[in-house]
Amino acid sequence: MPSLTVENYAKAIYQICAKLDGRPAATGQIAVEMGVAPGTVTSMMKTLSDAALATYTPYEGVRLTPAGDSLALRVMRRHRLIELFLVRTLDLTWDEVHDEAEHMEHAVSDLLVDRIDEFLGHPETDPHGDPIPRSDLSFNSPEGRSLSQCQPGERFQLARVLDQSPEFLRYLSESGISLATRGEVLENQAEASIVMIEVDGRRVTLGHQAAEKILVTVPVEVA
Repeated sequence: MPSLTVENYAKAIYQICAKLDGRPAATGQIAVEMGVAPGTVTSMMKTLSDAALATYTPYEGVRLTPAGDSLALRVMRRHRLIELFLVRTLDLTWDEVHDEAEHMEHAVSDLLVDRIDEFLGHPETDPHGDPIPRSDLSFNSPEGRSLSQCQPGERFQLARVLDQSPEFLRYLSESGISLATRGEVLENQAEASIVMIEVDGRRVTLGHQAAEKILVTVPVEVA
């Protein structure tokens, strides 16, 4: 059974490569994500390579093998289902669940995770809008575009938050913004780097940097 550290590295590499559209993850990027020195990453790459979980090419970067991808997706499935379980059953807020799930994701069995999945009704996304891998590790590709790309007059529904730091999530909550929130773009001023939106009759002004971390879709109107 892979160690906690190996699971964390596999998950980190998978997520970095996903952001890079499948390109290899640089050791420096992995070091930043894991909060360790680059030398520590280099040593771990040998461990992952020996376990046939990753391949490392000097001056290019790291890729997970199919076995590494499967491991990463299993960890992500556990993490995201635990987050949703904590929100729905214990009323934890979306800014509280990440750290709790980080601790628990390595301790629960796949059997228990499957039961949680069944209990929750086989959800497709976690409290932040991230896709939840199914038991066969398939998942729906995330949809949406950045709120910063929306133009005045466009209506939207919040689909995913890319920055899941507690501080950013609390900022959104305090602004009346949460997953599935619907609103309308009132202004998008590139010169001032601000996006003004209306949510539940309330006007909220976001910086472009914050708006870029919010993915939205066109809301489906109920007839």
